[in-house]
Amino acid sequence: MPKSELIAALTPEISAIRRDFHRHPELQYDVHRTAGIVAEKLKAWGADEVVTGVGQTGVVGVIRGKGQGSGKVIAMRADMDALPIHEETNLEHRSTVPGKMHACGHDGHTAMLLGAAKYLAATRDFDGTAVLIFQPAEEGGAGAKAMIDDGMMDRFGIQEVYGMHNKPGLAIGQFEIRKGPTMAAADRIHIKIEGKGGHAAAPHRVNDPIVAACQLVTALQTISSRNADPLDSVVVSVTAVNAGEAFNVIPQTVEIKGSIRTLTPEMRELAQKRVTELTDGLMRAFGMKYDLDYHLGYPVTVNHAGQTDFVTSVTRNVFGKDAIDTEVPPTMGSEDFSYMLEERPGAFINIGNGDSAGLHHPAYEFNDTAIPVGVTYWASLIEISMPQRA
Repeated sequence: MPKSELIAALTPEISAIRRDFHRHPELQYDVHRTAGIVAEKLKAWGADEVVTGVGQTGVVGVIRGKGQGSGKVIAMRADMDALPIHEETNLEHRSTVPGKMHACGHDGHTAMLLGAAKYLAATRDFDGTAVLIFQPAEEGGAGAKAMIDDGMMDRFGIQEVYGMHNKPGLAIGQFEIRKGPTMAAADRIHIKIEGKGGHAAAPHRVNDPIVAACQLVTALQTISSRNADPLDSVVVSVTAVNAGEAFNVIPQTVEIKGSIRTLTPEMRELAQKRVTELTDGLMRAFGMKYDLDYHLGYPVTVNHAGQTDFVTSVTRNVFGKDAIDTEVPPTMGSEDFSYMLEERPGAFINIGNGDSAGLHHPAYEFNDTAIPVGVTYWASLIEISMPQRA
């Protein structure tokens, strides 16, 4: 039976699994139910190895092809966790857990990789080893790093690694990719400022931390406008300023929180340097005590040139020469697949989700018509990268 017919035949089952995941969303590392189903399916479908508890709750499946002469080991990754969002849809399979939903499509990512696992285990028409990574805690928990720190790359002999994410607004059957930096590093700041509070009618008797905080918020914007090369990208967003409660009281403290996004290590270093210098200088000028926590989050997601060219050729060969756009600009969102790309060569691709609500929106829904497309992509990547020898 041709690949397209095999994948079409398994799609209803994979769609049902995806909807089950959607009904039962789990957060961060607490993906025990999802991981349990993933491991159960991999074993039932004949994976050669199934290892659980990698990076706390990650699952790794290993499927060996009919041949092993190439010695190649190619890994594919899907994320399993949901978001702390209350779902606002009327879907029959909507979330049954208040305050949690799959608003980013990780249910679809996991399902598509499971579909590829079932196909590859049944056919094994490749020469080498496919490693299937099911990762927890992509949404802020650095699950990719946890799996790496648990020895995953060396333990399974991974040589290359590939990731995928759905994209609302991109048509079903279409793909996007770019070489080099494709998603931003995501760092965060938490600044606590302490002055001297007092009566609002006597500001000369206090040391107002709100005035100092406002000056700092304004000054932080000069990082992008006056410190960065206009052709480089840096985003400095102050997202929370918390101080005081009463209209007639100048508070003692202010807290500032924010997000810093950059696309190169050099710009990331510059942003950290300038945030530190501006905070220190202004707080000294205003006579404030302060504490700055500059947390380095996910690094820049950088697609390797050779692997990007390879998946581009796979996509064009399987879906048509116009199926992939390789000229898309980078985005300032972040992705912890970046850690895996720091460890091994590989590439991260976007797959169309059609006309849906945006990612992280309470009305978002993964489009099940993308399932056979994603399964076909994963299966083709393995078969073309490790062709079965005659």
